[in-house]
Amino acid sequence: MEQNGKLFVISAPSGAGKTTLIKRVLARFARVSYSVSHTTRSPRPGEIHGKDYFFINQDQFVHMIDTGHWLEWARVHGHYYGTSKAFVTEQLEKGNTLLLDIDVQGAGQIMASGLDPVSIFIMPPSLAVLRRRLENRGTDDPQTIARRLENAQQEIAQKHMFQYVLVNDDLETASAQLCRIFEKEM
Repeated sequence: MEQNGKLFVISAPSGAGKTTLIKRVLARFARVSYSVSHTTRSPRPGEIHGKDYFFINQDQFVHMIDTGHWLEWARVHGHYYGTSKAFVTEQLEKGNTLLLDIDVQGAGQIMASGLDPVSIFIMPPSLAVLRRRLENRGTDDPQTIARRLENAQQEIAQKHMFQYVLVNDDLETASAQLCRIFEKEM
């Protein structure tokens, strides 16, 4: 596929600080656009349909799987998440730089798609720190936190798939490192 734009894929376990780091990249690089994913989960407080995610129901999502709409999709934490193939292709053909915030499963699908993304995995400093971050977020019950920590271990075990692995121990340091990756690759 002919592609003029640059595609960045960022993955991390839930609670590793990915969203905060992505916001900093987007604030720093005006040429980078955020690819809004679709999900079947409910919006968290403050999330806006069309800005943070496109929130759709499970029947709609499954129909879009059946019709080949997704560049990548996965079921994570009991909910579906996916990236529109048409949207990504259109943006890259226009020469735009696009940032995708997706789980490890989706990142693997995109890396296998022939789009040649720059892939970045954000690590928590430790599972203990990750647990604290998830608890301090105050959005999940203990059972959900336990499931997220279990998933985090599986995701961390796949970090070797990524071109870059960044440990988010200190937000300022991690932010500077991530911005340097964008500067180098753009």
